[in-house]
Amino acid sequence: MARDLSGRLVDKNPSFTAIAPNITPASRIADWSDADLARAIREGLRPDGSLIGPPMPFTMYRGLGDEDLASIVMYLRSIPAVEGDPGKSEYAIPLPPAYGPPVASVTPPARGVSAEYGAYLAGPISHCMECHTPMGPQGPMVDKRLGAGGFEFHGPWGVAVAANLTNGPDGLVDYSDGELKTMITQAKRPDGTAMLLPMPYPYLAKMTPEDLDAIVLYLRKLPALPDQE
Repeated sequence: MARDLSGRLVDKNPSFTAIAPNITPASRIADWSDADLARAIREGLRPDGSLIGPPMPFTMYRGLGDEDLASIVMYLRSIPAVEGDPGKSEYAIPLPPAYGPPVASVTPPARGVSAEYGAYLAGPISHCMECHTPMGPQGPMVDKRLGAGGFEFHGPWGVAVAANLTNGPDGLVDYSDGELKTMITQAKRPDGTAMLLPMPYPYLAKMTPEDLDAIVLYLRKLPALPDQE
């Protein structure tokens, strides 16, 4: 993801050019109901039935809990309105009719310092596991390569390769819990070198200690996978 000369957030690759749309109250979502907006976020379907394409992480967003989804909708309604249309995304690949069956309701795990809640935070809430999972023809290979890393992000920072987050030799096994937390929230490796974007460090730094503990517990339970299959 990178910004072009007009300031638009754009993701370009051979399969598509995705342009992040205006989602302030001055955009077309002003005419959408809260239910319409919630469905677009969780299922990738607009009110007219058209599909929102990649790179939106619908693999993860489909698991958003009902209350968390409602809070996101409320937040989007509250941000300052900004006029402007950055343009439409273009896809050189066919998009499916849907990313799955309709999602009626989702109850998330109980909040607390647990691997289960950490999986929810690293999945539907922050979609860490989508960025850190290799891409296959049908999207992130979450069934076989969850957390194995290798996805490349090209931008002004150069090329950042998503790290292997599994609990094996190619992943996190040699890092302490404290080192993992520093990397997640401060973008610093144990040797003091800085880590690259596009990891959203300023946002991750705002996590509560309990939420960070839950994520580390979850990462420790990921089965070891090599960098390459």
